[in-house]
Amino acid sequence: MTAGPVRVVAFGGGHGLAASLRALRRCRAKLDLDLTAVVTVGDDGGSSGRLRAVRGGLPPGDLRQALAALADDDEVTARTADLLQYRFVDRSGPGAPDPLAGHPVGNLVLSGLMELFGDPVRALAHAAAMVRAHGRVLPMSCQPVNIEADVLGAGRAALVTVRGQHAVAVTPGRVVALRLSPPSPAACPEVLAAVRRADWLIFGPGSWYTSVIPHLLVPELGAAIVTRRAARLVTLNLATERETLGLSLAGHLAALGEYLPGLMVDAVLADVRAVGEPGPVRRAAESLGARLVLAPLAVADGDPRHDPTALGDALVPLLGAAR
Repeated sequence: MTAGPVRVVAFGGGHGLAASLRALRRCRAKLDLDLTAVVTVGDDGGSSGRLRAVRGGLPPGDLRQALAALADDDEVTARTADLLQYRFVDRSGPGAPDPLAGHPVGNLVLSGLMELFGDPVRALAHAAAMVRAHGRVLPMSCQPVNIEADVLGAGRAALVTVRGQHAVAVTPGRVVALRLSPPSPAACPEVLAAVRRADWLIFGPGSWYTSVIPHLLVPELGAAIVTRRAARLVTLNLATERETLGLSLAGHLAALGEYLPGLMVDAVLADVRAVGEPGPVRRAAESLGARLVLAPLAVADGDPRHDPTALGDALVPLLGAAR
């Protein structure tokens, strides 16, 4: 292994990326990691959508979740991270709507910091210092994007174009084509620099069409991912979501190659129970140049969530391999 820390760049958004980051934090007990989280910026639902519609700028919700996942766990800092995650309850009265209802404190803080600094990268660095984050959080682009999809199925005989991250995530049917608007957003320069230095690039788990694949559709970023001589790891989901109903785990891997031709992967990590018969997933992994690694990754209560400790234990031997 080369000297120095293992430089890891993890791509995603929302709960999936947060699960990956919590696991990677646990890896730091056994590996010297230099960790960068790259977050998609297409969210237009909930609090992020409301702030984006009124104030513009990047949607803060997925960025907030990544920061909270990387926050230090000492008592004072943990309380700060809890504050960022705290969501205002609705205390409206008759005829008096509550403008704070549904907003997490961290979304307001990040929106304020981005306006104060005029630079999302500096704003995120300041927020990371507030929670003593064990890694950096960066947006995939410094401009917000919109996600569009052509969807087929669910009783429809023709393709329907669905616009917006939230709409794509909840619309029933099969996603036939996915794109960003604008179609060629500029990649965050600091993300490109992190990719150029990376030893490992990690994709997933997470909402495949709205959190993972959008990174591959940013032209500069997709080119950097394909050309960088780093190892690449894909962590597969434990269960399908509405946006991926009917898409097998093997289909998840095929979609990566479809949206970023030339992508080669070194390892595909999957939960042994979620995979079932491993043959199709193994063949799909091999088509990308990868070996399939199976391990128990889910929480013990049967809920389709990754257990951070189990995922971290599975990641350590992979990331610690000679590079």
